[in-house]
Amino acid sequence: MTQSGRFTGRIRKAATLWIGVFLLCGCHGRSRRVEPVSVANTAVGPMTIAVAPALNLSGSADFDRDRVADLMASEMSFAAGVTVIPVSRVLGVLSVQGLDGVRSQTHALELVGLLGADAILVFSVTEYDPYDPPSMGISAQLFGTRPDPSGAVEPIKLSRQAGLAASPVRSTTRRVLAQTQRVFDASHQWVVADIRRFAAFRDGDESPFGWRKYVVSQQHFIRYCCHATLRALLNDEFESDVEGSVPGR
Repeated sequence: MTQSGRFTGRIRKAATLWIGVFLLCGCHGRSRRVEPVSVANTAVGPMTIAVAPALNLSGSADFDRDRVADLMASEMSFAAGVTVIPVSRVLGVLSVQGLDGVRSQTHALELVGLLGADAILVFSVTEYDPYDPPSMGISAQLFGTRPDPSGAVEPIKLSRQAGLAASPVRSTTRRVLAQTQRVFDASHQWVVADIRRFAAFRDGDESPFGWRKYVVSQQHFIRYCCHATLRALLNDEFESDVEGSVPGR
């Protein structure tokens, strides 16, 4: 074999080696990816939920309220047993009404019917500071209908009414199904601990910032706050192992 042939062979071997290393690293990286962390749902059960545009009560103009609502709807899609009606459909109905947001509980329940949903999530951003360490306050209420838990027809009660025809066979309650209010301040130890757990199930380790990606990035911090809000809302609680006290508990 000529010197030129030996040189070409070495180049091919080196290229093959580097391709193998690249593929090995790529496969290893993919094997470490995990599914997005889900949201348990023990308080409201399976239902179709619409997400209304966020209300800005913070006095800050540093965020897009519709974008925040989109992130909330995105996180809601990971909730067990929940089908999500996107913000765009709610905005479409509001536009026909000449409005840009939910005005009252009665209006919220009206939207539930118009959208063919079981409930609608109405939430507001009560405070917001994007600078490290960021903080965000969210107040959320789930308005909707739920079958009457008794599920029973009371003959004595019916006899006092005009007649069976005037009484529904199955009554429903229209009310606030769940509500929560939280302030997520990344200068607090319990919030940092919770963010670290959240990042461990997302792709925080693939960022140069590691778990701090959910602190230094405005969008990722808002996503965490939406996830934590839904976790509290749909379970009527906040994980007991979070360090420190939780506001509002």
